[in-house]
Amino acid sequence: MTVLAIRDLTLRIAGRLLLENADLIVDPGRKVGLVGRNGAGKSTLLKCITGEIQADGGEIRLAARARMGHVAQEAPGGPESLLETVLAADTERAGLLAEAEGHPEPHRMAEIHERLIAIGADSAPSRAATILAGLGFDAAAQARPSTEFSGGWRMRVALARVLFLEPEILLLDEPTNHLDLEATMWLEGWLQRFSGAAIVVSHDRGLLERCVDAIAHLDRAKLTLYPGAFDNFVRVRTERQAQMAAQNEKLAAERAHIQSFVDRFKAKASKARQAQSRIKALERMPAIESIVEDHVTRFAFPEPAELAPPVLSISQGSIGYDKRVVLKGLDLRLDQDDRIALLGANGNGKSTLAKLFAGRLELMGGTMFRSPKLKVGYFAQHQTDELDMEGTPLTHMQAVMPRATVQQCRAQLARFGLDVERATTKISACSGGEKARLLLALCTREAPQLLILDEPTNHLDIDARDGLVKALADYNGAVILISHDPHLVELVADRLWLVGNGVVANFDGDLDDYRALLGGGGRKASRPEPGTAARGGDRNADKKGQAETRRALAPLKERLKQLEAQIAKLQDEATVIDRALADPRLYAGNKSDLVNRATTRRAVIAKILQGLETEWLELTEKLEAA
Repeated sequence: MTVLAIRDLTLRIAGRLLLENADLIVDPGRKVGLVGRNGAGKSTLLKCITGEIQADGGEIRLAARARMGHVAQEAPGGPESLLETVLAADTERAGLLAEAEGHPEPHRMAEIHERLIAIGADSAPSRAATILAGLGFDAAAQARPSTEFSGGWRMRVALARVLFLEPEILLLDEPTNHLDLEATMWLEGWLQRFSGAAIVVSHDRGLLERCVDAIAHLDRAKLTLYPGAFDNFVRVRTERQAQMAAQNEKLAAERAHIQSFVDRFKAKASKARQAQSRIKALERMPAIESIVEDHVTRFAFPEPAELAPPVLSISQGSIGYDKRVVLKGLDLRLDQDDRIALLGANGNGKSTLAKLFAGRLELMGGTMFRSPKLKVGYFAQHQTDELDMEGTPLTHMQAVMPRATVQQCRAQLARFGLDVERATTKISACSGGEKARLLLALCTREAPQLLILDEPTNHLDIDARDGLVKALADYNGAVILISHDPHLVELVADRLWLVGNGVVANFDGDLDDYRALLGGGGRKASRPEPGTAARGGDRNADKKGQAETRRALAPLKERLKQLEAQIAKLQDEATVIDRALADPRLYAGNKSDLVNRATTRRAVIAKILQGLETEWLELTEKLEAA
């Protein structure tokens, strides 16, 4: 039996076509990841499924008596405790309990108790408490009213209400946006165990790889279903595009061959019949299907100057706010080739430690050494609230780079995909992803040796996250990372520090070990001992190897830049010569020597360009392989 059936669905918003003749079948227990670029219409499709908006054509059918769960747009709030708020989501249980308190007749009371037993009413409080605990609410927090929590935490409560219902089909729109790494891992485990069907909109590759068994790709108003998890989707789609390109190339060659015959012989009477048959053959040939390449998202961090190690160190440090100590006994060291991710639930001090490294918080005790020439780039998601909504990315960059030219400011914005048009768009009209790119451009403008990233991937789509990973791989500075995205942590960090119980400790393991530590199953995790964040032998060797790889690749990157500059210069010169050779005035009068020199120089440029482009391709392949 099908839980959800979408047939021939067409959807428009404000006249813009988002979906055309789309089909999607969701069977019981099937989990589908819905992916696509920002603005493609993923969230709008979920709203259409829930009935919030109406489709322009087609139909959406939900199985009879199937319960649908989705996170409400408004976070729950009120005087009720978090536990009561979650329990109230089961309206049948709440109604039966309320009816039982009214002392109905014995026959009806027996029916009520039978139904309460059938729906597991007695175990509901413990199940709700377990879900809330997984999302970061301890027993004390569960007893507090919803109104005492911020919007982000209340959205977790909204998620808890939906998970508690255990509906036949679950709709989740970016469920990890308001979660920390620990809660994200817990949610992954919950979804893997969930027996119902689900449609999950997410840019989290780890979630899409571990928790879904099909990918629905929404692109250019078409919805295409790919079996398997996200990695299989990428592989199959890439293969299809390659096959289509090869087919188009073969079709284009055949068309060109027939067209050349037509052009040569259509004016000759003896060949007129053959020419006409070729024209008809051309008309019968299938059209070449256009392949619109997705825009590749590229980030590029400025190259920092190298500093002697350590760039920063702390001895017996303690930090906190006012007189309240948050972290103590800090014995930490940072070198320029460190890549460190901070683990630990929200509220344990990760952001506090980041602020200390960024120079926005002073030590309460102990000593700190900071290299006099150390520059720090600090990215924090909350900084989007500090942007001037009436300004533009360009005006923000000019404000922090008063001595720079307009072109230099634009160049820094362009490093993060903010082109000419986006650079002059009002912040109020920018997407969340564009604001995040602006913050990255602002915090790296001085080529920092230390980059602190506190939840950098919120609002970035999958391609932009991949672009960030690649840019960090090329970056020759230290990185402190706080992220709920396990995929980003696994690809960027080579050391893990666990922040909790008032201390910072080295975690001698990987994220799989950390998952086991949190879940109490799987591989046995090595529990961190409170105290110094010392380097483990294997970790240190891995870190050193990766740093050496980055140093080894630096000359290749520099040569690549030189080649690109040389190629651009020669291409400009070739364009000038081509324009001159195409000008009829060049051939008027006795200018044969000038024509010969231009022709010879053009041939020389073509030969040089061929060699440079070959070298550029070889270098690019080496860097991509590395």
